[in-house]
Amino acid sequence: MRHHDDAPSQDEEDDWVSKSQLKRESLALRKLGETLVKLKPHELAKVPLNEDIKEAVELAHRLHNKREGLRRHMSYLGKLLRVNDVSEIQKAIAGFAHKDTTANAKFHKLELWRDRLIKEGDKGVNALMFEYRHLDRQKLRQLARVGRKELAADLPPVAYRQLFQYLKANIKEE
Repeated sequence: MRHHDDAPSQDEEDDWVSKSQLKRESLALRKLGETLVKLKPHELAKVPLNEDIKEAVELAHRLHNKREGLRRHMSYLGKLLRVNDVSEIQKAIAGFAHKDTTANAKFHKLELWRDRLIKEGDKGVNALMFEYRHLDRQKLRQLARVGRKELAADLPPVAYRQLFQYLKANIKEE
């Protein structure tokens, strides 16, 4: 006969984690390790890593052309990440992703403005000047006019590129 005291306590039930959950967590940490290895050197320098993890990442860079060795080493890196707190590492990597997303959005916005200026001419210039009063209206009109002529004559898009570079240099987002 089983007594009430023989039942597992609530704390023991809360600590139990399924084998599948452990595998998912292990895989996630291994992917984090792969992300660390793929970072550019200047980005990696900004990530807070302890010495063991830094050395493991550096070794992974040296093993890039040894497929089986790299696979085993990535498992080792995942194991190192499992025994360390990775929250700061994840925050740093998320910050890089946010910067990339922001830069892509700005780039896309500039491309849209450039295309609108080429397509609409003075109407597009006026709309842009309404938003960004510090820009040179004459330069915008000239580049847009020459860009339209280049596209119509199927010439190399020199002014088209110059217009984009002008917008990129002079439109600063807050």
